[in-house]
Amino acid sequence: MLSEENKRKSSFRDFDEAAEHILEMISKQMKINTLFIAKNDGKTNEIIKSRNAEKELVVAGTSLPLENTFCSLSLNYGEEPLVINDISSSELTESLEIAAHFGNGSFIGIPVYFENGDVYGTICGLDNQPFEFLEEHLYTFETMSSLLTYVLELEKANYQIQTLSSPLVPVTTGVAILPVIGEITAQRAQTIIDHILIKTEERNLEYLIIDVSGVSQINTAVGEYLLKLVGILKVIGVTPVITGIQPFMALKVPHFAASLKGILIEANLETALKQLGFVLMQGCSKNSGRP
Repeated sequence: MLSEENKRKSSFRDFDEAAEHILEMISKQMKINTLFIAKNDGKTNEIIKSRNAEKELVVAGTSLPLENTFCSLSLNYGEEPLVINDISSSELTESLEIAAHFGNGSFIGIPVYFENGDVYGTICGLDNQPFEFLEEHLYTFETMSSLLTYVLELEKANYQIQTLSSPLVPVTTGVAILPVIGEITAQRAQTIIDHILIKTEERNLEYLIIDVSGVSQINTAVGEYLLKLVGILKVIGVTPVITGIQPFMALKVPHFAASLKGILIEANLETALKQLGFVLMQGCSKNSGRP
C-alpha cells in the first residue's frame, strides 16, 4: 500500500497545489502561528504560499530584498533546519530590520533545492511568541523540503514532456505546423500557448497551421484555450490556419466552429498547404508562390 506521503505525491497536480498541501500537513503537526514557502533569485525573496493561524505575520505575494529576510539566514546556514528560539536575542537576527516586528518570537527555516543543487527558496515557520521546537519538527521540515524538491523536478519534467508533445514543425521561412496530439487538458493547452508564442517570435512566423486531427479529447474549457491561441496569433500578426476539425469537437464545443469565422479552415494538412501555395511532391513540399 502507498504511504500517506506517497499518496499525496501522486495526487499533486502542480507545485502550487503541493505547496498548499505541505503547509497544511505541517500545520497539523505543529501549532506555530505562521508557515510559508518563499522563492528567491538571489536578490529578492517572494512569498509563494503562506498559512497564518491567528495573527497574519506573512502574506503570500509580498516581496522583500533577500538580505533583509529570515530566509537569507536559512540559506546561509546550510541544508539543515535553522532554528532561532528567540528572535530578539539572537546574534543572527540583530542586523535584520524586520526582526523588531516579531519580538521574542521564534523561527525555523530550511532551504529548498532543485535536484542539481540550485536554490529554489525556503520553507519556514514563524511566530511572534516563543515556540518550542522538537526534534520531530526539524525532521518534518527536512522531509517537506525533500518533498518540494521532488515536486519541482516532477513539474519541470512534465513541462518538458508537454513542450515536446506540441512541437513546432517548420515548413519553410515564415510557415510552420503545430500538430496537436492526444488528450488536451487545460494545463496542457496553456503550456502549448506559452511554448508557441515563444517559438513564433523566434522564427518570425507569418503562418501557423494548427492541426487538431490527432486530438482525442476536448471540452469547453480547452476549446476556449484553442480559441485564445488563435486570437493571440492574429493580434501578433501571425495568420492561423486550422486543419483536422472533427465532428466530435463540434458536439463537445458547439460554438467552436462559429467562433472561428473568418479563419482559414481546411480538412487536412495537404489542402492547407495548397492554400498557402505549396505542392506536395514525393514526400517533400515545393513552394509554388506563397502569397
